[in-house]
Amino acid sequence: MARELLPEELRAAVRWGAAFVRARLGAGDKERHTIVIRRQFDTGCYSENHLFDAARAYLATKIDPRAMRRLCLARSRHKEPDGTSSWSTLLCMDDGGSTTDAFDGVEFRWTSIETGGDDGKKGKGHRTPRETLELSFDAEHTDVALERYVPFIMSTAEQLQRLDRALKIFMNESRSWHGINHHHPATFDTLAMDPALKRAVLDDLDRFLKRKEYYRRIGKAWKRGYLLHGPPGTGKSSLVAAMANYLRFNLYDLDLSEVRLNSALQRLLIAMPNKSILVIEDIDCCFDAKSREDPKMPVSAADAGDSSDSSDDDGPPGKADHTGAHKQQNVTLSGLLNFIDGLWSTSGEERIIVFTTNYKDRLDPALLRPGRMDMHIYMGFCCWEAFKTLARNYHLVDDHVLFPDIQELLAAVEVTPAEVSEMLLRSEDADVALRVLTEFLQNKRRKARKEETEIKNDEVEKAM
Repeated sequence: MARELLPEELRAAVRWGAAFVRARLGAGDKERHTIVIRRQFDTGCYSENHLFDAARAYLATKIDPRAMRRLCLARSRHKEPDGTSSWSTLLCMDDGGSTTDAFDGVEFRWTSIETGGDDGKKGKGHRTPRETLELSFDAEHTDVALERYVPFIMSTAEQLQRLDRALKIFMNESRSWHGINHHHPATFDTLAMDPALKRAVLDDLDRFLKRKEYYRRIGKAWKRGYLLHGPPGTGKSSLVAAMANYLRFNLYDLDLSEVRLNSALQRLLIAMPNKSILVIEDIDCCFDAKSREDPKMPVSAADAGDSSDSSDDDGPPGKADHTGAHKQQNVTLSGLLNFIDGLWSTSGEERIIVFTTNYKDRLDPALLRPGRMDMHIYMGFCCWEAFKTLARNYHLVDDHVLFPDIQELLAAVEVTPAEVSEMLLRSEDADVALRVLTEFLQNKRRKARKEETEIKNDEVEKAM
């Protein structure tokens, strides 16, 4: 009713007077400053103010719906390139609404205001109301507001956006990336691995994210390398997915068999955005990773010099065999190392590089040194703590009469988390599934003992 009967100028004056009275009553005689954050600013043509969007997203996490009489609720739909859709909900203040926030011991007051509308009139000259957020605080805290609080809001909003977006996994085709939505459910809570090792990985990731200025100060590219090694079926791919879900970084799965030249590899890696994870699985199978160290190994033309990079793969292919092995011989370990730790390593920042292998001893030592692979993570056989995680994941049980037997068997045999998971999937009944697993482990132990006896007998026969 007030919107229809009172002109905009009078309503604006009333809002200003109310804010003035609130400031005087709440802050005594202290001087107050106000920062006005408009949704759009006029620079010849109206441009979006990213700080406004960031502030509104941040305030949505601070608003208490039970404490405010009027709220705006918005719901938007985002359509992905692959045809899927995702919905997001935003809670924000209505015109005249206000809320308070505390940061570093300072109280900040936010007020939502709409100005410039035509009071519901329609027609050719109709003007849409302009949305504005006002940030008020004691004048003595101006430096805190501008130098710490506003940057904190921007970084928090960026993090919220990452958490809300759908993750993608990209695969390379020739010299470009093609992505699809990535819905892998693995998290660090569901990973079947040693708890101390899991905690060490999480701590390392958290430390990396907080060290932007540190890396800049010491003159190093802001990146981190991880080598995941261990037998097949021990959860290396699941750990990569859990890292992506934890960081909210997109995955870039690099297939080196699709890359013919070092120059094409450079283009692919440069095209990766910041805040992403590069994954090269089974790195020991991609090329002869020991050719740099073994003088007896033949040196390919690509390794002998940079002639392989002098031409581009846009040209017509030769008549030679175009198998994966032929393509790979033009991509060298040196070319990959140049990007990981050479001059090209500074082409992006806040990147994670993950290599996986089943055979760490086959890798060139140059690939393993710190600065390239900073953290080596051994994904071993299923231990007792890893089994308890799997039992909780699959059957929601934390204890069972068969647990002592399973614990004893796991200490006696080598079994991967993948094998344990398969046994637990055999039945939805926890009693049946755990009994199947126990029998599987007992058979494994019998087989191991039989093989051990046969080896001893052979040694005795050879000694005679």
